[in-house]
Amino acid sequence: MPATEKAHGILVLSHLRWNFVWQRPQQFLSRFAEQHPVLFVELTDFSLPSGYEPYLELTSPQKNVWVANIRIPGDLAGQPIIDELMRKHTREAMEKLNAETDNAFENPLMWVYSPMDSHWALGHINVRGVAYDCMDELSQFAGADPQLVHREARLIEQSDIIFTGGYELWTKKSQQHKNVHFFGCGVEYDHFSQAQDASQPIPEDVKDLKRPIVGWFGVVDERVDYDLIRELVKIRPDYSFVFVGPVVKVDPNSLPQAENLHWLGGRDYKVLPDYCRAYDVCMMPFALNEATQYINPTKALEYLATGKPVVSTPVADVVRQYTDTVQIARTAEEFAACIDRALNSPDAEMIQRGVEKAREAGWECTVQKMQDLIREAVKAEPPTTYLS
Repeated sequence: MPATEKAHGILVLSHLRWNFVWQRPQQFLSRFAEQHPVLFVELTDFSLPSGYEPYLELTSPQKNVWVANIRIPGDLAGQPIIDELMRKHTREAMEKLNAETDNAFENPLMWVYSPMDSHWALGHINVRGVAYDCMDELSQFAGADPQLVHREARLIEQSDIIFTGGYELWTKKSQQHKNVHFFGCGVEYDHFSQAQDASQPIPEDVKDLKRPIVGWFGVVDERVDYDLIRELVKIRPDYSFVFVGPVVKVDPNSLPQAENLHWLGGRDYKVLPDYCRAYDVCMMPFALNEATQYINPTKALEYLATGKPVVSTPVADVVRQYTDTVQIARTAEEFAACIDRALNSPDAEMIQRGVEKAREAGWECTVQKMQDLIREAVKAEPPTTYLS
């Protein structure tokens, strides 16, 4: 940011919670916050009992980042008043922060992850411009709201600039907007490379598991190929298969079960390298379905930074970017064979290429490029299009 430029705020509309899984939004915005105050508006919280008055819960998980959790009684879900309540309490948060940030939220940049929430904000909250960071094709996820496609179309029309998390997404969104840029995943190399240090401890819940250990970390949802997992644990009953991550949009009771299959649940981001230290092979057993058609998994680079061999199903963006560093398998038999090869005759050159690719893929460089593109797209002029 030029020395003479005032630090405007960034108003974020997200379908995720800040303290959920530390991923693309938090990686980007925690770095933007080094120069710009960030107000992160989470998805609407309908956990209040009926009859309670809606209210704003404003917290600051780190310097220059504030999280707005707007709590609303559950019986109001789906009611037209929700839009008004979200606008009211978002403005309330912005007004509170103006007093602490030299009025940075009088004319913020709107940064959108949630097309559904853009509906109540676009045209109602004064902003200098709109950036849409399209990290997934949410309309193809399980339980997607039928209105999402229409609302995203309006968001794209109103956006000054669009970023995509995957190349496949870029090819699609480029047909809908003239200013679309592909910025894939980054990695905190220094964090995940800690897994390479064998002298450090291994978590208690995995250290005594039978080896070899084939491991995963990340959200456990409809993007995982559960049929492949069922077959894999049968084909290699002497291997331990470990999943670290919260179960979302999937009934935990429906998950495959076996003596050598371990669903450990969510763990803090800071300990993920410790789990990878325990893994002999890292796996990405993604299903090939609508939910994975456009994904560009952040965990690919994170796995590579650990120095462990990686096996994946042929997700399009993984095949495009990582075939020189990741083994690709289509069936459970192929997956098992790739694991065996990684264990018995690991390709040291492939692993080292992966380490180097991760080392060169820091988030900081991407954020700086985004800053420059946003500045050019928005020009930091007084708002016109987005005035209420």
